[in-house]
Amino acid sequence: MEDMSFIKLPANEGKQPAKKRAKPPQSSLEEEEEERRRNVKNLAVLGEKNSSVKLLEELVFGAEEELLERLVEEDEDQTGLLLLEDKDEEEAKESEDEGGVRQELQAEKKAAWVDEDDELEEEVDMKHRFRRNLMKGEAESIMTKQKLQQRMREQFQKAMGGTPSWAESGAQKKTEEEEDEDEEDDLLRRTGNFVASSDSLPSSILRVKKCLHANSARPSEDRLTTVQFHPSAQVVMTAGLDQSVSLFQVDGKTNPKIQSIHLERFPVHKAQFSVDGETVIATSLKNKMFYLYDMMEGRVSPVHTVRGLNEARVKEFSVCPEGGALLLTGTNGYLHLLTLKTKEVVRSMKINGDVSGVAFSPDGSKVFANSEDGEVYVWDMRSSRCVNRFTDDGCVRGTSIATSQNGRYLACGSQSGVVNVYSQEVCLNSANPKPLKAVMNLLTSATALTFNPTSEILAIASRAEDEAVRLVHLPSLTVFSNFPVAKRKIVYRASCLDFSPHSGFFSLANNKGHAPLYRLLHYKEF
Repeated sequence: MEDMSFIKLPANEGKQPAKKRAKPPQSSLEEEEEERRRNVKNLAVLGEKNSSVKLLEELVFGAEEELLERLVEEDEDQTGLLLLEDKDEEEAKESEDEGGVRQELQAEKKAAWVDEDDELEEEVDMKHRFRRNLMKGEAESIMTKQKLQQRMREQFQKAMGGTPSWAESGAQKKTEEEEDEDEEDDLLRRTGNFVASSDSLPSSILRVKKCLHANSARPSEDRLTTVQFHPSAQVVMTAGLDQSVSLFQVDGKTNPKIQSIHLERFPVHKAQFSVDGETVIATSLKNKMFYLYDMMEGRVSPVHTVRGLNEARVKEFSVCPEGGALLLTGTNGYLHLLTLKTKEVVRSMKINGDVSGVAFSPDGSKVFANSEDGEVYVWDMRSSRCVNRFTDDGCVRGTSIATSQNGRYLACGSQSGVVNVYSQEVCLNSANPKPLKAVMNLLTSATALTFNPTSEILAIASRAEDEAVRLVHLPSLTVFSNFPVAKRKIVYRASCLDFSPHSGFFSLANNKGHAPLYRLLHYKEF
């Protein structure tokens, strides 16, 4: 029985003969081909246009094959670009990983050159005369090469006062500069009229920092003859042969000018503050007249004549510690005591030979005067009597003298450059005192001497030679090895030296019209 669910058709039933597509006429084919050629030609011309315009023209004018090829090429380019971007990301990631490893490796820097012989444990004989000073005991008579190199490095850094600046990293330098600035700021905040207390000053190396010149706001046009710090204020005074006296505020950074006065036809030979710091006394080279400058009132007063003074000029003088009086250095060995209140000489003293220097004891009761003949006289100021006299050891011609504020030391300079340091107490009582130390670091005449307020440093200088300034550590009576040390000349020929009231700063006057200023980092007060 046949399944009636569908109807079976005959083999040829349902099939219709396929209609043949009519061929276009030959002329239309040729026209299409001609149009295609024109489109290709137009594309060649439009290739010089903007890419977006060209794409639009291709869509309008046809050229399907070229367009397809173009799209395929662009697709391949995009695929390649994506592959390159992926590759770049991978390389960037690898470089980051390598950078981290490189940073870890940089933490341990390797030497640029490694000598295999250096790695050998070679022993060196330390008893050789060139290496003997590196030994710290007999047990180190034999030392390895590596240990010897380390010892020499330590000796070099000790001689340089620590690691030299060229061997420090940028971070170390920045840290040290910030510490110095903090110390200076702290110093300026704590300045006051009280006695500074500090730990014992170490010898050999002095921690010092070069600051801007004290008178950088107004340099002298001629040789500078005086530099002096105010006894109580944060002020420094300079004076020179350019006929001017100037006051500057000391901050170590800009040192701004406070005031400057001009003295007509009066080249200043010496200027000093009074004991109370309210008056400046200024003398010249060839004038008997001198000036008094009252800083509180801003008044300059000339003193034309001094009663009882039989001198052709007033040049060298010292301010008496008791205040209100000057000790003038005259000719032929005379010393004249002048009162500022009445402008008259109250008494005079005389030594043999010409006076080359004068220095008071801390309480002002005694005055030490050395002569050009090499003798030192001790006078009692109350009785005007000579209480002692002695010859400066080995001195042929005396040039300068100074006393320490603690009453312990007396320093005498000579033309040979030798500076003898004595015990002040012995000089008061002995007719033949022996120096505690003969400082021989100057090769020319020792023309300037001054002690710092704590009596731990003696500054010595010669104006006959450039850079001839030395600082002596008094407890050990040794010279600081790192002063002055500079790449270029700064000190030149120094004629005057001074320390600030609590030794925080040190300055000097040179023949170039400048007052180089140094910050002594050991001292915390001005």
